Amino acid sequence: MLYFFAFIIAFILAVVFTLIIRKIAFILQIVDLPNQPRKIHKQPIPLLGGLTIFLSFTIVLIYYSFFTDLIIKDFILGKYIWGIILAGIIIMIGGFFDDKYGLKPKYQLIFPVLASVIIIAAGIGISSIRNPFGGLISFNNWQYILFYLQGIPYKITLIADLFTFIWLLGMMYTTKLLDGLDGLVSGITIVGAFIIFGIAMSKNVAQPNTGLIALILAGAFAGFLIFNWHPAKIFLGEGGSLFAGLMLGTLAIISGSKVATTLLIMGIPILDVIWVIGRRFFFKKTISLADRKHLHFRLLDVGLSQQWAVVFYIFLTALFGSLALVLQTFGKFIALLALIIVMLVLAVTLVFLYKRKSAYVDQK
Repeated sequence: MLYFFAFIIAFILAVVFTLIIRKIAFILQIVDLPNQPRKIHKQPIPLLGGLTIFLSFTIVLIYYSFFTDLIIKDFILGKYIWGIILAGIIIMIGGFFDDKYGLKPKYQLIFPVLASVIIIAAGIGISSIRNPFGGLISFNNWQYILFYLQGIPYKITLIADLFTFIWLLGMMYTTKLLDGLDGLVSGITIVGAFIIFGIAMSKNVAQPNTGLIALILAGAFAGFLIFNWHPAKIFLGEGGSLFAGLMLGTLAIISGSKVATTLLIMGIPILDVIWVIGRRFFFKKTISLADRKHLHFRLLDVGLSQQWAVVFYIFLTALFGSLALVLQTFGKFIALLALIIVMLVLAVTLVFLYKRKSAYVDQK
């Protein structure tokens, strides 16, 4: 009941903040105009949705971290919490400027890079991952201690820090590029947070403090989803889409470097992003140029409504993500291979159906 209460408070705060910030976005004219082919909404929709999620999540996180003994204990240190909050602030600042002024990609990149560095500087990192064929793959080579603060060493671990940096950036840009349909990123993040909560509360992991952070995140996104479901009354914006990836990536690390688990949760979006970027590279198009070749747009092209396309996407995410609750390392590796096969079959099927539909329309 205590954990459920944290979810409810984050949910209620997100609802209240969304109503307030939606009005502010209209006043400041921070809206998403339907002025590109990939934008399928008909009217201007307010942005800054990520700010509502960040505020509600952060308020509840601060209370449970510094006014109770439920989060900061065992392996979670106070500096981890401050690192998450500061990284989130950086993402919100960048998101505000991008939503308002439409930053160029090279300037957009500054903020997720800074956020990743802050997370690493706070001591959150991937020191090792499990080898699916047995043992651990360690990234703790080449450590350099910079200084001590209150007896805690602050150090650079080159391979681990580089791997963590790439991991966090990859997660943030996956959710950023996924944000194309109403409620899609919000729904995926809620599913991912609940799965991480379930794993953290399991006997094998036994990290209730990590589970509580995941549940607070789920509550914040769930409160926002009420207004973000189709037809959306507010969008996540740059800050919200990046914050979703930042938190899922960070929670994966804190919960014991559950990289394979998070890959199962985010496998479909990650493979979709790899496919789209690879396609743009192959056809010599600008990688940062948005188009309608993502899986979620393909689902629309073959006739699914926005709601059902999002439901289908979330279903696949929940299906493969929930396997992480019951599978061990090698089983997760096999599940990842199965996920790749499913994605390939799905992509080929959708392209076939789209071409068949287009040919039928041309004949008419």
